[in-house]
Amino acid sequence: MLETLRDTLTYARERDYRGWDLYDGESSRLLRALPVESKWLNLGVQQVVRRSPVNLRPLLRVEQRRNFMGIALFTLANLNAYEATGEDRYREEAASLADWLVENRSVGYSGFCGGHKHPLQGLDGRTHPNTPGVVGTSYAVKALLAADEHCAGDYGARARTAADFVLEDLDYHRHEDGARIDYKPTDSGRHYTINANALGARLLLDLYAAFGDDRYRRAAEGVLDYVAAQQTPQGGWYYRDPPSASHLSMDNFHNGFVIEAFLRHAAVCGPARYAGVVEDAVEFYRDALFTAAGAPNQDEATAYPRDVHASAQGGLVFTALGDHERAGDVLEWAIANLSNGEGRFYHEQRRYYTKRQTFMRWCQAWMAYALSEHVVFGGDDGRDAPWHAGERAW
Repeated sequence: MLETLRDTLTYARERDYRGWDLYDGESSRLLRALPVESKWLNLGVQQVVRRSPVNLRPLLRVEQRRNFMGIALFTLANLNAYEATGEDRYREEAASLADWLVENRSVGYSGFCGGHKHPLQGLDGRTHPNTPGVVGTSYAVKALLAADEHCAGDYGARARTAADFVLEDLDYHRHEDGARIDYKPTDSGRHYTINANALGARLLLDLYAAFGDDRYRRAAEGVLDYVAAQQTPQGGWYYRDPPSASHLSMDNFHNGFVIEAFLRHAAVCGPARYAGVVEDAVEFYRDALFTAAGAPNQDEATAYPRDVHASAQGGLVFTALGDHERAGDVLEWAIANLSNGEGRFYHEQRRYYTKRQTFMRWCQAWMAYALSEHVVFGGDDGRDAPWHAGERAW
């Protein structure tokens, strides 16, 4: 898979890591030129662009740009490519991308953070460019900590300040099941996003592993206790608490995010605290959310669409578990069914057709990162462990 990783990174690098994103339709220049401002018009354009089987963005003049989370993932992928090949150009590329993350962070908050560079209309309100979220920030922190190990620059100190963003700007507060946080500083508090809480906990665990500050571990375990309490009898998690606050069920890649966070805790703090949670979650994830051939299901009840992001997350989770054969099956399915075979990945496979739209973050960045993790950690190390706990485990 090393050659596929090379091709995937080449595709992104040749385009300066700029591209369209899944939910960027509302930044259409034609829409913005209209003399009206309407939530429903914004939503309509955004959803039509999102769901169209053909790419309407060129027609609607949607700008191709860099994405904050996407750059974080490309930073990690380039660092892994450097580790796998020893070619210094990948390390230099990663350093340049890490610098971009620092320069293009969101400002006016308690610590390091970042968000999408395009607006996003929701039913509850409009998210403006650079409004930070914990999901993208968690991967940016992971990228800066990795860059701190391999590149010149004080990336670690900058990443450490993200703890203040999580604990102060995201309304970290105690709950009867532990503690919980908001997804974004602008959240209403009427519902909580489960995978965002899990990734916020993982961010704190990454900082605990890097700096040894026990406050980060305690805060992370408070959030993971809350997430663990929301696990369903099937072993998975609904997208939100309460589940009625979202149309999503126990979908594929968001459940992968949650498992990722618990695996990180196991690697840093030992597996005992959440062993039962992880065992049930992995069984559900493996059996309900993927086919025997490695194709990702949409959720526990629906096969289609089969999303490239779910394939990438599956590769990451199974690699972290040490189940490298299963990780290989999942990634090979994506290469065979959702790519052109030359490093360009497509959005999703529908029942009767494939949406051959390429999004720089959603498709290229996620697959580059997943392929790079499998290339670096896809050997026999940790295969017999219930979850991978190597030097750079989750």
